[in-house]
Amino acid sequence: MIYINALFFILPFMYLCAPNIYISNMKNIRNFCIIAHIDHGKSTLADRLLEFTKTILVTGGQMLDDMDLERERGITIKSHAIQMEYIYNDEKYILNLIDTPGHVDFSYEVSRSIAACEGALLIVDASQGVQAQTISNLYMAIEHDLEIIPVINKCDMASAMPEEVEDEIVELLGCKREEIIRASGKTGMGVEEILAAIIERVPCPKGDEEAPLQALIFDSVFNSFRGIIAYFKITNGVIRTGDKVKFFNTGKEYAADEIGVLRMDMIPRKELRTGDVGYIISGIKTSKEVKVGDTVTHIARPCAKAISGFEEVKPMVFAGVYPIEAEEFEDLRASLEKLQLNDASLTFQPESSLALGFGFRCGFLGLLHMEIVQERLDREFDMNVITTVPNVSYRIYDKQGEMTEVHNPGGMPDQTLIDRIEEPYIKASVITTTDYIGPIMSLCLGKRGELLKQEYISGNRIEIHYNMPLGEIVIDFYDRLKSISKGYASFDYHPNGFRPSKLIKLDILLNGEPVDALSTLTHVDNAYELGKRMCEKLKELIPRQQFDIAIQAAIGAKIISRETIKAVRKDVTAKCYGGDISRKRKLLEKQKKGKKRMKQIGNVEVPQKAFLAVLKLD
Repeated sequence: MIYINALFFILPFMYLCAPNIYISNMKNIRNFCIIAHIDHGKSTLADRLLEFTKTILVTGGQMLDDMDLERERGITIKSHAIQMEYIYNDEKYILNLIDTPGHVDFSYEVSRSIAACEGALLIVDASQGVQAQTISNLYMAIEHDLEIIPVINKCDMASAMPEEVEDEIVELLGCKREEIIRASGKTGMGVEEILAAIIERVPCPKGDEEAPLQALIFDSVFNSFRGIIAYFKITNGVIRTGDKVKFFNTGKEYAADEIGVLRMDMIPRKELRTGDVGYIISGIKTSKEVKVGDTVTHIARPCAKAISGFEEVKPMVFAGVYPIEAEEFEDLRASLEKLQLNDASLTFQPESSLALGFGFRCGFLGLLHMEIVQERLDREFDMNVITTVPNVSYRIYDKQGEMTEVHNPGGMPDQTLIDRIEEPYIKASVITTTDYIGPIMSLCLGKRGELLKQEYISGNRIEIHYNMPLGEIVIDFYDRLKSISKGYASFDYHPNGFRPSKLIKLDILLNGEPVDALSTLTHVDNAYELGKRMCEKLKELIPRQQFDIAIQAAIGAKIISRETIKAVRKDVTAKCYGGDISRKRKLLEKQKKGKKRMKQIGNVEVPQKAFLAVLKLD
């Protein structure tokens, strides 16, 4: 009896610790992701799924949002993969969950997760209904032929409207009403039904274990002790510890030092088979050698082609990132490379500025993405950086018909050589209630938007479609939209090609010297107003010197606005207690000559906050 009891306790422990006991059956694997609009409760619902499957014993709230920044802001920034085990009808199933972000700026993270899954939970808030990003992510999932399981979350709230939201989902998906699951991440209601639906409705992975190895890398992280850890999903074949593998697109060859599955921690395994989601450690130290979307295969028996259907990232917003201290340039490069491993949507290339020295021109998916990257550089890598005014990329055609792509106003050729400039346009979708249609339309028209169509979704909720220049929305559009709609409007956009536009370069001059970090490309109709407001803002932010500082906004050689920061006057006549007036005049003349010389050689210090002054003009 003592031996039986001992075995009863030891066997489960052996199962967890011995990597070679893990055997996966492809029919019992389910790979799924969670897609939703921002703040619809997907991270809380993911916690309930982890609790119910006993993957974690006690939740500390948002277990998958492990970054301090994610918990502080209450948003998901990174996709997180985790494996759960669940017994259903006396059979054990392996459930691989990928929790995805909901903000429009992180849609690339969602596309990576969708590429590694066969099913998706579509979470909709019971009090807010279907939002813009919900529709966008849903279409992305349908394009990849994912099985969609609709879930109405937060059904326990007093403001919940499950009946109306069900109508919206039925109209959107064309599904049956009984297929929609009502749930609550807070109370745990509906979690059992969700797990049953995942097992019954989501198809098992398709693939051939006898075929050559094909594994899609969907994410990677940098570990300072172990190098780069790549996360992958096996489409075909089997991988074992010690196998010689190569990355298909880069052609680099490695040994699989350690492979395993992703729980709350990484659990090593001897082998992973078709349909499994796991990680590989090969001692890779150089970030350029791992590309998200690459295919892992064996050296001895390689696959014929790489896995297709993975989207390349398209940066929408560009900004210069410069170290405050010039000697930190190489440290900034290393930090950006490590950050790029964890955030494949970040792109960067070296550039230099007369005002700021050497730095990098970085491409971001949006303003929030830019803010998050800047915050992560500070917190994770202790890098103090200056970020220039964000702008978008433009196509400039010269008189010979040659096209150059310009991301920075400083790279713009002379105005006399330019035939035309084309700017990127987007197709924007705004979902709101009828109460806020007027102010939202005024905002969009003020940003040079063209109304395409408007349609009622249900009740008093309406979807408005606009064609808009991307350059008009990257600064403050999202914040202003939320303000005028009291948070009730949701926004989503997609690239919609390039169009010719009357754009001009607006320069800011300090004492006649252009500050290239403050230059912007703007529409000719907005130039005067923007130049005037920039001069006024800089007058507030630049500290006074002992000489006058002229702040000017210029288009080419034409000055369109000017502000003057008056000199700090030192009272040189304070020591004259009477006597002839010529004594005072002599001292004042001497001071005047000194100020003139100072103006010729003096430098104007531009504080860091002035570089983002344009963002706060309103």
